[in-house]
Amino acid sequence: MRLSSEDADRAEAPAMRLLPWTGTGGKPCYVVGDGTGHVSRMADDVESIQLDMADELLGHAADLLTGEETVTGQQVRFLADRLTESLRQIVRIAESRGSRLDALLPDRLEMAAEGGARTEDPR
Repeated sequence: MRLSSEDADRAEAPAMRLLPWTGTGGKPCYVVGDGTGHVSRMADDVESIQLDMADELLGHAADLLTGEETVTGQQVRFLADRLTESLRQIVRIAESRGSRLDALLPDRLEMAAEGGARTEDPR
């Protein structure tokens, strides 16, 4: 398979990664590199913590909402705030990982535009 000049440029360019935290004023933060540096490893750790926290929060939500005890409006609002915060983090992780996949697999975008997976020519 031959790379187009655009694909070759993309392969040579250092990857930009959306980090799982924001900067001043909620602006996105990025790191440029090959994914093996200190900041990338820190981002991996933060993403792992965020995913674990989201899983625990889902369990807590299920317990709270299906439990025998009466739940107050204040508890439900607090839960909704935490779920919203967690969902925002998970969406950010998905965007970051999707962008990195796009950078690694340039054919992925082309396949999606064509509406599905490619099949091999049997010849």
